Amino acid sequence: MGNCWGVKIKAVCPSHSVPNSGTNSRSGRESGSSSRVSSSSSSVPPTPRSEGEILQSSNLKSFTFNELKSATRNFRPDSVLGEGGFGSVFKGWLDETTLTPTKPGTGIIIAVKRLNHEGYQGHKEWLAEVNYLGQFYHPNLVKLFGYCLEDSHRLLVYEFMPRGSLENHLFRRGSYFQPLSWNFRMKVALGAAKGLAFLHNAETKVIYRDFKTSNILLDSNYSAKLSDFGLAKDGPTGDKSHVSTRVMGTYGYAAPEYLATGHLTAKSDVYSFGVVLLEMLSGRRAVDKNRPNGEHNLVDWARPYLANKRKIFRVLDTRLEGQYSQVGAQKAAVLALQCLSTEARFRPTMDEVVKTLGQLQDTRDAARNPQPDQKTSVQSYSCNGHKSRREVQKMLGM
Repeated sequence: MGNCWGVKIKAVCPSHSVPNSGTNSRSGRESGSSSRVSSSSSSVPPTPRSEGEILQSSNLKSFTFNELKSATRNFRPDSVLGEGGFGSVFKGWLDETTLTPTKPGTGIIIAVKRLNHEGYQGHKEWLAEVNYLGQFYHPNLVKLFGYCLEDSHRLLVYEFMPRGSLENHLFRRGSYFQPLSWNFRMKVALGAAKGLAFLHNAETKVIYRDFKTSNILLDSNYSAKLSDFGLAKDGPTGDKSHVSTRVMGTYGYAAPEYLATGHLTAKSDVYSFGVVLLEMLSGRRAVDKNRPNGEHNLVDWARPYLANKRKIFRVLDTRLEGQYSQVGAQKAAVLALQCLSTEARFRPTMDEVVKTLGQLQDTRDAARNPQPDQKTSVQSYSCNGHKSRREVQKMLGM
């Protein structure tokens, strides 16, 4: 469910994960009929195994096909929010209390994803989505209201996220998608990091395996929520250090050791987070063949600059000029570099990433609202551009 235009990896073949269109977004509110699962790892239930166990244990509503047909006005073409490898996503409406179909414009807005039988993804990915999102609740995971399993029909019903995907805000041009500010980018990074940290701390650790900008959806307040759990896997148990699996995901985001060996760990997600953080800092895609030679792969191009505090501003998105502090930009760049370490053991945990990003938020707030008789320790540059990029570089001795 993401709008991923990059090359996907499915074993050796390209294209697996479902594209998450920026309009394939979903937002809503919690249904009173769904019991929440606390975000503490001790209360997260063990992952069900069999198909029957999954569907019976989930906190989801089982919709009939006719209900979803009615909610989406018979899957009308003008209700399409997006399309991807899984199939099309349609806009619909449900009663807030009963979750029954209602008239357009009333109740809550939903996004209904309908499996395309000729698509890249199928029943296995559909079931994985029901499995994980049916068991977990966290503010930074997209809410799944329910599913439909009827004859050959496979559908999923999500909350509607009005701001769309992070991918669209970073890379699409046009009046509708204005560039995200530095503060919003850091807010989104922190929210997405919290979502990953929650998964990694579950009783049965979950490795997301497909962390990328198209799978990060934004609500009306630009709060980030992870979507598309079709590739998620249970993490290693007991004394095992990794999970052996076919290499699947999206090219440009997968960790090097996972690509080389198929050994999957939570640190594989940390690497992917580093790629996304770098995309947010630079405004560049992880892989972009339209760039000059030597700049096609974002990580390879940016790594030397990230390692030199005098050169990190060559990486930063020029559309952010004047919005960040010197200290904040350097700390964010160092964090990205740590996540992108070629050796997994040198990468931080997602808990450590959350802590660092939280400190960046605190530093920003302190700079914006200093206490009386207290000097601000961070020099912030206003969004009006009172300090130009050249002036910043001069101050840094560049």
